[in-house]
Amino acid sequence: MAFEIGIMTFGEVTEDVATGALPSPRQRVRETIEQAQVADQVGLDIFGVGEHHRTDFVGSAPTILLAAAAEKTENIKLTSSVTVLSSEDPVRVWEQFATIDLLSAGRAEIIAGRGSYTESFPLFGYDLKDYADLFREKLELLLKIRGQNPLTWQGRFRAPLVDADIAPRADGDSIPIWVGVGGSPASAISTGRLGLPIALALLLGPITSHQQTVELYREAAAQAGHDAEALPVSINAHGYVGRTSQEARDTMYPYFARGMLDNNHQRGQGFYLPRGAFEAQSAPHAGLLVGSPQEMIDKLLAYHELYGLNRAIIQMGFGGVPQKEHLQAIERLGTEVAPVVRREVAAGEKSAA
Repeated sequence: MAFEIGIMTFGEVTEDVATGALPSPRQRVRETIEQAQVADQVGLDIFGVGEHHRTDFVGSAPTILLAAAAEKTENIKLTSSVTVLSSEDPVRVWEQFATIDLLSAGRAEIIAGRGSYTESFPLFGYDLKDYADLFREKLELLLKIRGQNPLTWQGRFRAPLVDADIAPRADGDSIPIWVGVGGSPASAISTGRLGLPIALALLLGPITSHQQTVELYREAAAQAGHDAEALPVSINAHGYVGRTSQEARDTMYPYFARGMLDNNHQRGQGFYLPRGAFEAQSAPHAGLLVGSPQEMIDKLLAYHELYGLNRAIIQMGFGGVPQKEHLQAIERLGTEVAPVVRREVAAGEKSAA
């Protein structure tokens, strides 16, 4: 299985720590599409847009941004990262991503998740006490929509479907559906039982943070009769590729630290990350993917070895990294890091066969 490398964004509208300038939503939207274009041009495999429903993000409608990216790119896969399925209508999710799939000639994907932020629940009239049940039911419905048409279905949280014709169908009549998991053992087990690909989110912590999660996922998949070793596993993590190790850390740190403060304010707490803690999280044994091209290669290969990883999606602009530096990092990832990682992984798989 080929190793895939991509990027993602939440489209944060964050004050620049160096200049004090606050980008306009229009600027951030245009920059997001430019990031997708550059990622496609330099040969990256995936471009993802996350979902948030706050004024400090422009990603409240990721499908519209992905549709715009579809028209400006040729080869790169286009995914949500994630679709907060618990507060969405699976019928509408399918319709939107199937449309993106048609626009992009079969490049659409969905990463469905429960959502680590909960602003969408009251916004769309859902009760947080139903947090887990909403996701289970809606994922079940989304999978049924993917699998058959017309569809008859009934659940607790939406009107029943009776011989419903749900259109359009995807370009190839199917769309890959991954499940985003933050580390919950129960989520990993349920994803494994369904035989779905798993996308692991790693914010901070050791590189081994998800070892047990992956083991539980594969055990559950095997017990349910799936080929556990054939199921794709992805890591979604923060990072930045610089010309040198020092440049990468010096560029990323102030923006990342600001992003950690700004991103947590609606959770009732600020998260100040000292430079020393950031440096510790950038070490070979820790989760952040930051450094020179060679450091990135080494850490991605370490992730692959540890988890049997098939994909890595990196959020490199977190906290409002200026567009010039962000695009330079995307170019390095595509031209200096990705080809080497793909070659090394392929060589390892060939020798093991």
